[in-house]
Amino acid sequence: MSGIREELSRKLGFGCMRLPVINGDSEQIDEAAFCRMTDAFLEQGFRYFDTAYPYHNGKSEEAVRRCLVERYARDRFLLADKMPVWLTKEYGDYQKIFDKQLARCGVSWFDFYLLHALGKESAAETEKSGGFDFVKKMKEEGKIRHIGFSFHDTADVLDEILQRHPEMEFVQLQINYYDWESAGVQSRRCYETAVKHGVPVIVMEPVKGGTLAQLTGEPARILRELDEKASPASYAIRYAASLPEVVLVLSGMSDEGQLEENTSYMREFQPLSGEEQRAVGRVVSELEKLPVIPCTRCRYCTDGCPEKIRIPDLFDDYNLSVQFGVSEQNRRSYQMHTGQGGKAGDCIRCGRCEEHCPQHLKIRELLEKVAETFEKRA
Repeated sequence: MSGIREELSRKLGFGCMRLPVINGDSEQIDEAAFCRMTDAFLEQGFRYFDTAYPYHNGKSEEAVRRCLVERYARDRFLLADKMPVWLTKEYGDYQKIFDKQLARCGVSWFDFYLLHALGKESAAETEKSGGFDFVKKMKEEGKIRHIGFSFHDTADVLDEILQRHPEMEFVQLQINYYDWESAGVQSRRCYETAVKHGVPVIVMEPVKGGTLAQLTGEPARILRELDEKASPASYAIRYAASLPEVVLVLSGMSDEGQLEENTSYMREFQPLSGEEQRAVGRVVSELEKLPVIPCTRCRYCTDGCPEKIRIPDLFDDYNLSVQFGVSEQNRRSYQMHTGQGGKAGDCIRCGRCEEHCPQHLKIRELLEKVAETFEKRA
């Protein structure tokens, strides 16, 4: 465990889930921009890159190969990837997917490797099909250096997994100041469970899918009072990084400006002060008054949607309407998103989306609100 802490001396990791894209197409990664961002990240002493099999509809791993692996010596970076356990049915499936990931990324080993998005049911299925045994075997063969898992469920489920699998070297948790006391996400309780087991924590969604970077009104004013130059995102990332057992905070950076900003305050990381912690608490109180949809844009909900509804995009449009009113701008955005998929009102209420939502959102009911907002004409 101490080896992980030493390797991750810089607490910021580059999440490759929301890379820069061309014309808003998630499969058309802007590799020129990604290369420049990769260069800037490494030049400042940061090393950790995090990708996964489904990111950018399967294109993220290939972009990592071209923009990182083929351009830098293997000892210049740390690469994390994840096993999509929902695609496995039997033990042989793990090897097929793993070999494909090695080829996509152009590496012979992964520094960090995770069983992706475990919860109560998926952990049980993964154990039954031999997923835990597989990653241990790959570690023994030198194809993985550190094994762990990312997690989306309640603290009692996390406790059970860590009890059954003490070989897990780290866990990746959704932690941000808005979800710290959330009954659904249980950031605090999950963090405390990992601490109890002595397992280092890597943080995902520190800015809650960008939600905490787009503060307006009173929440934004509260943070501006502390420092007019500091962005809302900086407080969110530093909040997560301030937790003692957090060894790394991932940020899905979509453009060079975001990378420049994040590295500026994480090069010489300073934990939040008492005054900053109190201000964040006030921000949470204000945010709880706004009826926005707490979607993190993981896009798991879109897999298998029979109507091809771009649910996270429609939720973004709705949230903007809550914060700023229904405008021509967000109406155009809604029309663009529904032109590429189904409308909110097309939902047939099959419930597949809710089965895959890590936030346990009542997506079917929320889509009705979206439809009422954008599809009812005066």
